[in-house]
Amino acid sequence: MLPLGAGRLQNDCFASGDFAVITQVKFVGVPVSDQDRALAFYTEKLGFEVATDQAMGPGQRWIELRIGNASTRLALFTPPGHEDRIGSFFNGSLQCDNVEATHRQLSQRGVEFVEGPTRQPWGTCAKFKDPDGNIFVLSSG
Repeated sequence: MLPLGAGRLQNDCFASGDFAVITQVKFVGVPVSDQDRALAFYTEKLGFEVATDQAMGPGQRWIELRIGNASTRLALFTPPGHEDRIGSFFNGSLQCDNVEATHRQLSQRGVEFVEGPTRQPWGTCAKFKDPDGNIFVLSSG
């Protein structure tokens, strides 16, 4: 059997059943300029919990946060050369049970919303930003 990329079609491995199955997303990254400031925001304002916080090269740490009951974690880390991504739009959505109530609670904790709760055909959403200006969508089911 040829390895992938050596003339073998990727679909062959699906047809034969000899492939490893990807089961979930382990973490998603959020680029930040100041890991201590970001850590305080995500834990104290949003209520996330530290899963790991360890040295990761000179002057950086690898920080993974737990979000409620989700298995996917949030990593507060900016790879060298990717600093231009700090303060951009997070291409995903953070889910809660009630956007209006969560908006009120987070606003009281000092989280800055760039768009309040808005009802859409698929649910309700709001947008907030972190201290670096990264924008997140908060949505309900």
